Amino acid sequence: MPTELRRVTRALLSVSDKSGLVPFAQALAQRGVELVSTGGTHAALVGAGLRVQEVSELTGFPEMMDGRVKTLHPAVHGGLLAIRSNPEHQAAMLAHGIPSIDLLVVNLYPFEATVAAGKGYDECVENIDIGGPAMIRAAAKNHADVAVVVDAADYDAVLGELAAHDGAVTLTLRKRLAQKAYARTATYDAAISNWLAGEIAEAAPDYRAIGGMLAEAMRYGENPHQSAAFYRGPERRPGVATARQVQGKQLSYNNVNDTDAAFECVAEFDPARTAAVAIIKHANPCGVAEGGTLLEAYEKALRCDPVSAFGGIVALNRPLDAEAARKIVEIFTEVIIAPDASEEAVAIVAAKKNLRLLLADGLPDPRAPGLVVRTVSGGFLAQARDNAVVDDMDLKVVTRRGPTDEELRDLRFAFRVAKHVKSNAIVYARDGATVGIGAGQMSRVDSSRIAAWKAAEAARNTGLPESLARGAVVASDAFFPFADGLLAAAEAGATAVIQPGGSMRDDEVIRAADEAGLAMVFTGHRHFRH
Repeated sequence: MPTELRRVTRALLSVSDKSGLVPFAQALAQRGVELVSTGGTHAALVGAGLRVQEVSELTGFPEMMDGRVKTLHPAVHGGLLAIRSNPEHQAAMLAHGIPSIDLLVVNLYPFEATVAAGKGYDECVENIDIGGPAMIRAAAKNHADVAVVVDAADYDAVLGELAAHDGAVTLTLRKRLAQKAYARTATYDAAISNWLAGEIAEAAPDYRAIGGMLAEAMRYGENPHQSAAFYRGPERRPGVATARQVQGKQLSYNNVNDTDAAFECVAEFDPARTAAVAIIKHANPCGVAEGGTLLEAYEKALRCDPVSAFGGIVALNRPLDAEAARKIVEIFTEVIIAPDASEEAVAIVAAKKNLRLLLADGLPDPRAPGLVVRTVSGGFLAQARDNAVVDDMDLKVVTRRGPTDEELRDLRFAFRVAKHVKSNAIVYARDGATVGIGAGQMSRVDSSRIAAWKAAEAARNTGLPESLARGAVVASDAFFPFADGLLAAAEAGATAVIQPGGSMRDDEVIRAADEAGLAMVFTGHRHFRH
């Protein structure tokens, strides 16, 4: 069994991110710890007046090949891997003049940041660290004797233990640091392998690794008896993972899931063309609308299903302004997410201290490629993000009557929303707003009936004499396998339909649409969302 305490007499420091480096190294030096370092780290420490041995002095070899080779040497790895209680290891160290290294401090070349910045292939390759991961893995393996630090956030923990234990660190800390070290190298390698898979257009690599960095531990998951944590991945996509939380309680697991769904939905609407608002409940839109202002869009979205909107998530495609903020806070809302917000809007929301306000500093690009992952028992599914956008689709009129310009605008709007509704999805829309949504049903006809019922209910809530479905258009995320779902929409008063097409009974469905006087267009693209 490894001993509980290990004294630190020599530390090797080699970091790309030098945040907090100098104060940490000064504290080590004050405790009599010998410092060894490389390249830029060595220069920073010497510049701060510290006495530091350069790694080339330790190895007897200069850094070479543009710094690609500097720490890959027995003098380094022997000092990290030697088991201190093993006489043969000790004899080998003595015979070859290898000093022990008790503390390794390494953070890696900024590969993820280089890729996120859109740099070229060669520059990304040059930012793949080799010596760093090799040293980290060696030190982590030998955590019985060596402490390894890969995150500046752990500097204080190391210094605290050195102070508490007369220059030694505990086995408990060494184990925790080793676990973190292996997770960091695994995440790093995952980012590299996934980037290379994208570069060679390999959609199904033989091995797929997924990694992330803890954003925060959560009180619980979907339900109180489930533990949960939120991780940020390597993709720099504006959204809930990268947003700044201005105020409000800690986000819950369900908040994060629903807020992501809301922001991805509202991002379908170009803010340069129109203001748009999406209200989400349980990851499904309960109201989406566009308008001349955010206030107009919010009021139209809320009209679709004000009951479900209570306790929901509100996403906006433009910076939150005071007018919209005043209206949104009139009912209980869990989260507001927007690209930005005015000072006045922030002050208005601040009156609701539990309401979370997230500012994402931009919108996710609905056309951007990406990877979507879902776990299953014993494995996981990985697929490309659904980045098909209706504006890019060649719509085909299949009925005798084509849609009017007004109907066509609403058809495109409805299909944008249907992309973000759980299957089977039916969306009624009119005048740039949803008026009825049927989501997640086992049959498409049931979704059609629920959406029509929602439209009738919305009319009753606003005191209108007839259903909001009358004169609306309908979007279906997938084809109608039978005419019954389409006929349900016609009975509710819909005038036009947009759907992917591709059913064996397309001819039957088209005939039914013609007999009902509906205009119908096919997109050729399905938007299943499970």
